[in-house]
Amino acid sequence: MITKEKIITGINSLQDPISIDDVLDKILLLEKIETGLEQSEKGRVIPDNELDKWIENGTAKLD
Repeated sequence: MITKEKIITGINSLQDPISIDDVLDKILLLEKIETGLEQSEKGRVIPDNELDKWIENGTAKLD
């Protein structure tokens, strides 16, 4: 889960002027990064060679 501190830091990194869409995009990006890091820590990753096979075969089935 993302913290308020990370959200505030992310918003403060945006250039002025900003729109609400810019803020929401930044928050969503930070959340996706945080989720990916948590999944990685839990070992829920796809090895590169397996991903390459999926791309070559046109399949993208995740368990």
